[in-house]
Amino acid sequence: MCVVCGCNSTGDRQNAAQGHEGAQAHGHSGSQFHAQPGAAGAAVASGASGEDLHYGLGPAGVTVPGLDQGRTIKLEQDVLGENNRHAAANRQHFMAHGVRALNLVSSPGSGKTTLLCASIAALRERMPGLPVGVIEGDQQTANDAERIRAAGAPAIQVNTGKGCHLDAAMVTAAFGRLPLHDHAHEHEHEHEHEHEHEHEHEHEHEHEHEHGHHHEHGHGHHHDHKHEHEHAPVATKAPNTPRSVLFIENVGNLVCPALWDLGEEAKVAILSVTEGEDKPLKYPDMFAAARLMIVNKIDLLPYVQFDVEQCIAYARRVNPSLEVIRLSATTGEGLDAWLDWIARARDPIAERIGMLESELAALRAQQRRSGGAA
Repeated sequence: MCVVCGCNSTGDRQNAAQGHEGAQAHGHSGSQFHAQPGAAGAAVASGASGEDLHYGLGPAGVTVPGLDQGRTIKLEQDVLGENNRHAAANRQHFMAHGVRALNLVSSPGSGKTTLLCASIAALRERMPGLPVGVIEGDQQTANDAERIRAAGAPAIQVNTGKGCHLDAAMVTAAFGRLPLHDHAHEHEHEHEHEHEHEHEHEHEHEHEHEHGHHHEHGHGHHHDHKHEHEHAPVATKAPNTPRSVLFIENVGNLVCPALWDLGEEAKVAILSVTEGEDKPLKYPDMFAAARLMIVNKIDLLPYVQFDVEQCIAYARRVNPSLEVIRLSATTGEGLDAWLDWIARARDPIAERIGMLESELAALRAQQRRSGGAA
């Protein structure tokens, strides 16, 4: 995992890849984590061959040459703790300004950017007044950001260099450069002005009511205190619907982005039918952390061996509350369901339950790795 393995720094990756005989991880009771000679830090996994190696059965879920499991866990907690503070600030800011932030995660080549281009065009047609912005994450080039801009949405490219994921601080910096950020603050000022106007309006009515009441007693006449005018209904958005949408296209990677909270409302895992239906079992942390799985490129189903129902069953074995949409960004099939999911009003209680269920699914995945009870 990139928190400790060195792929997020300039550490010695060659040593990490090769391993060292003297850098064996310490075993922990109940974890069945035992290093074998010639396989530093690895456990021999039970399987048909009896010779398979598993480097993720310890409590840390990863083996790093030179670090024992306890030190690995402490390092991960320190690094992720700092990131989570940035993520909490992002989330609070997004929620306060009605920004629906979605973190799109997948393997390289799953069709994330093509899906975003199709989504931008469709949203512009369906909800022309809805501001949309995109943060593009890649190790190098601005190719994807240029595609997004050509599709008609503002985009900020974030190149991570040797890093394999976006982090919350990167999102903070990128969002501040998007017009979406200015729109959010303009809406805040408008809301404050409307609130002040409503307060002044209420005060005027109170004054009129007091004047009429005094007039009644002074002249001995009875007056019905009814407003002689009605307010025209004001068109407002339903509660908890987005005032703007921020798409965060993460670096193509089904491992590291699972652990890095960006402050998003939800992770959306995209799996194309060209990848194999067992991806959720191979990369359980990502699908456990996701709120929605999009099965993409379904237009290719006649040409590939891919069992959609089996894939969904595998994904829900990892995360029982996972929502699923089948979609083709190329033909547009399923795109309406995706747009509905983006735009629909959220129930805060249901959303919180969904987040807790995702966290529970992730913890169970960790327990299965370390040999604990699920």
